[in-house]
Amino acid sequence: MTIPSFVVGIAGGTGAGKTTVSRLITESVGESVTRIPLDNYYEDLSHLDMEARQEVNYDHPEAFEWELLRDHLRALSEGQAVEMPQYDFEIHNRKDERVTVLPTDVIIVEGILSLYDEAINDMLDLRLYVETDADVRILRRIKRDVIQRGRELEDVIDQYLSTVKPMHEQFIEPTKKHADLIIPEGANSVAVNLLEEKIQAEIEGEGTRTWERGSIEQQLGERMSLEEE
Repeated sequence: MTIPSFVVGIAGGTGAGKTTVSRLITESVGESVTRIPLDNYYEDLSHLDMEARQEVNYDHPEAFEWELLRDHLRALSEGQAVEMPQYDFEIHNRKDERVTVLPTDVIIVEGILSLYDEAINDMLDLRLYVETDADVRILRRIKRDVIQRGRELEDVIDQYLSTVKPMHEQFIEPTKKHADLIIPEGANSVAVNLLEEKIQAEIEGEGTRTWERGSIEQQLGERMSLEEE
């Protein structure tokens, strides 16, 4: 393993395809990658009852324990293991158990606000923003929350209109300005393949750690043009 690790941040709105991009890269590169879901760093709300936890705005930056994430990311990038919290969406709180996360060559931080915190941005070697149309994203969120998490459709729609959409416009979408690369339409295969190659090069010691936004987007554009031909 190379120390310090190569750290990637993947941000984007709800249902944009962040997790899919992260998993595709992780599966391609294998055991050399550690994935850190930002959701696991929601604040511990054990001091609140269930009703109060349901009223929390989980799309606001204040919902996350940034200092803990900074400490863990800093430790992992320096080759130290951390005890990562786990989150339970049914109870809107952390689980009692934690998971030991070992440092690897590549660390991927993935979540809606992965590019929000200035200190964490400074620790990232590559910053990605996954951009997908709002109508696609809300349909994906409804499918996930209703089918996978057992929530009522009306509650999901109310939450989207009251907090998810306004928080996206106020806090999440503006983080695009920090991105080295904006990936269109979620798990764009051309973009993912390019990222896999770049990250694999870092693992094998052939990367430069210099990721200029214009250069990456030019390579992506060339790849997509070849695909269309």
